[in-house]
Amino acid sequence: MELFFDLVYVFAFTQLSELLYEHPSWIGGAETAVIFVALWWAWIYTTWATGMIDPTRPRVVLLLSVMMVASLVMATSILKSFDGRGPTFAIAYVAMQVLCGGFMVWVFGPRDPMGHNYLHLLVWIAISGVIWIAGAFVPDPHTRLLLWAIAAGVDVVAPLLDFRLPLTGATPVSQWALAGGHLAERCQLLLMIAFGESFLRIGESFAAHHGTLASDTGFIVGFVLVFSLWTVYFMRHAERAARTVAEAGENAARLARSAYTYAHAVMVGAVIVLAVAIHEVIEAPKAQVDVAFAAICAGGPALYLIGFALSRRWLGHGYAIWAMAGVAGFAVVGIATGSWVRLVELLGVTAVAVLVSLSAERAG
Repeated sequence: MELFFDLVYVFAFTQLSELLYEHPSWIGGAETAVIFVALWWAWIYTTWATGMIDPTRPRVVLLLSVMMVASLVMATSILKSFDGRGPTFAIAYVAMQVLCGGFMVWVFGPRDPMGHNYLHLLVWIAISGVIWIAGAFVPDPHTRLLLWAIAAGVDVVAPLLDFRLPLTGATPVSQWALAGGHLAERCQLLLMIAFGESFLRIGESFAAHHGTLASDTGFIVGFVLVFSLWTVYFMRHAERAARTVAEAGENAARLARSAYTYAHAVMVGAVIVLAVAIHEVIEAPKAQVDVAFAAICAGGPALYLIGFALSRRWLGHGYAIWAMAGVAGFAVVGIATGSWVRLVELLGVTAVAVLVSLSAERAG
């Protein structure tokens, strides 16, 4: 059932990348980031919950079915979320979070330690939910973006503050019962879905614009770039990381919160950004590089490596110096190719990604 639930996010990620593609600007980037936070937090809270209860039980299956509908409503509203469908998106998101949190309180009971934890979570959801819904009914898109950014910030910092409340204190992450291996596997699968979305994007672009040497080259180079970044994580790190969390015992929740809830969010978001850059190259390989494209093309892979390095560090696997060197390399390429065409920048970024992939293989 959980894998079936994840299928909604194939469509959601496609819509999110389309939002960034249609609005390749700093404002468009901020809008995409805010919407991504909502998508990620809806998914990650659901994933934490299904790691504590049996997802095959009828009432849990019913819960996930209803939440799939809410997720699908969110996804269908993404492209117009800063226009007429803002209320639809916000209400679906808040309803999904309240439903999940409320269900967990009902399952455990408010006097149970986990039920108590989810009561704290529900209060934080209510705080951010008010801001999400209030922003949705503000007609000015810039004001809506500001309010939603505040709401997204509340969602992001709440776990870091252990869902602390003035009168009842905090719910330390050590008090959250979690099957660490389950969360690791789920996050890895969602990252794979993000990579799958990038191939959908590449395939659609190539089908529409193939036939010229530049576009065909962009297609091949784009594939090499995605494949290289995939190997950095999945060839060596993924299995080791999952094993570390699964064997962490009482520290599983703490490691999962850092290395998966936060670091993997960066990686998934970066892959979505990357797909947009490759699409733009295949569509117009000889177009002049501008600041927005440079930020997407070099920034996406850089964010991916930052998330990867954070995941390694928080799991106790050391500093990935070679990954940080790759981030610097992407920055250099982004600056150095500013007066060239898109295909040249993609070639430079891909060359750095291949070197990073080889370094990851040697580092083990």
